[in-house]
This record gives sequence, structure tokens and C-alpha cells, in this order.
Amino acid sequence: MKTAILVPARLGSTRLREKMLHTIHGKPVLQWVAERIRAQAPELPLYFAVDDERLREMLAQSGFEAIMTDAKHTCGTDRIAEANRTVRADNVINIQGDQALVTGAQIRSLVTLIEGDSEMATLGTPLGIYARFNKRSVDDVYNDPGDVKLLCDRSGNAIYFSRAPIPYFRDSDGGYDAGAADLCPVLIHLGLYAYTAEFLQTFSSLGPGNLETAEKLEMLRATEHGYRIAVGVSNDPYIEIDTLEQARDYERYLEKQS
Repeated sequence: MKTAILVPARLGSTRLREKMLHTIHGKPVLQWVAERIRAQAPELPLYFAVDDERLREMLAQSGFEAIMTDAKHTCGTDRIAEANRTVRADNVINIQGDQALVTGAQIRSLVTLIEGDSEMATLGTPLGIYARFNKRSVDDVYNDPGDVKLLCDRSGNAIYFSRAPIPYFRDSDGGYDAGAADLCPVLIHLGLYAYTAEFLQTFSSLGPGNLETAEKLEMLRATEHGYRIAVGVSNDPYIEIDTLEQARDYERYLEKQS
């Protein structure tokens, strides 16, 4: 199997209790995401890596295939690494179970990157575009530790991911204005990844790094060990359901669409 989508989903969550089963307009969050992925990228095999029988049963009832994985995994990448030992895909696209507006263009961008010469790839969206879509100020997003900032080198590879407002723009006292954006574009990281099967197992065998432990960002495990992460830029809308307010945002989005 050349490339497959694996979605890691654990029942436990800190900011929205059991968010994968949180119901929005009669459907659990994970079902909304599953249906979205199938509609946006029907050409790719789709599997779910779950840690609870309730998730597996819900997905099975909706016509999706789920693989039970160890509940002790500390990050989604480790979970799908285990699942891919069953699926045996050559390349894996990792879409988080709370990414309710993932698009086919985003998925295909990752496929292109990982079927090229990259071992690992991810996506980011320009800070200003992300702020406008979410009806927030640029400063609010830039300074919010919940919005992960991403800086790239001139070849489009990740330099660093951080919850902190990076880089520090000295000439504007740390503020992120239009001039700062032109000088050094900042992306907001989207939790979408791609890996070769070989690198996925390597990543899982490394264990959490110091930077990953400090920032609680799993992609820093790769950069800390010297691996290259190719970055694609997406301008598509993005909603991640990690809090009750974000769940309400998605509910309002659905209401507008209908």
C-alpha cells in the first residue's frame, strides 16, 4: 500500500472531556472528522488508531475501520506507528481526530511532499490568514500559547515550533505588525503530518526529547534529533476542536453551511 491516512484518537483529553465523543448536531466529533476526511480524500485508504473500545464501536457503526492501540502512548505519532505495523502503508498521512475542516488540498499537499524526497512533512498557514478566519486579532494569535508558531528556512523546512511568540521582533518591541510579517513570515502550525513508514518507526523509537517535553510539541522530537521536516503552506480554513468554545465555533460553522 503506497499511502494511507491514519487518524490517532484517544478518549482522554484535558480541555474538553472525552472530546472525541462530544456530540455536535447529533454526531460525535470523531464521526464528523471521519466523514470529512472520506469526502475530501476518497482516493486514500482511511484507518483510525484508537485507545478505547467505545471509539472503535462508534467508528465501526459508521462504516470506518479502527485499530486498537496501547492507551499508554503519549502522542499521536507513537499511536499511528503502532497501527501502521498492522496497516503496512509505505507512507502515512496523520490527521488529528479533532480537525473538523481538513481539506483535500491539504491532504494532497502532504501526499506530494512525502512521495517526494521528504521523510516527514507538515503544514502551516500564514498567521494573518489564520487570525482572520478565526475572527481574532493577529496579536492575540501571536501571543496565544495554544496557537503553535512555526518558522521555516529558505528551503521550506522547519526551523522551530513554539508556543511562544517567535521570533522576537526587536524593532517593534516584540510586536507582530505588517512590516514584521514581510521581514520574517510566521506560520501557525496545522496538526497535519506525513511520514515514510521507515521514519515513522524511527520517530517512535527515539522517545520524547527535551524540547518536546518542555513545549509539549511532538514534532520537536524530530528537529531535536536533526531530522528535516518539509513544510507546505495552506491558506484553507482551519478549525481544531480542542475546547468547548471551539466546539461551539464548529457548531456555528455547520449552521451557516446549512
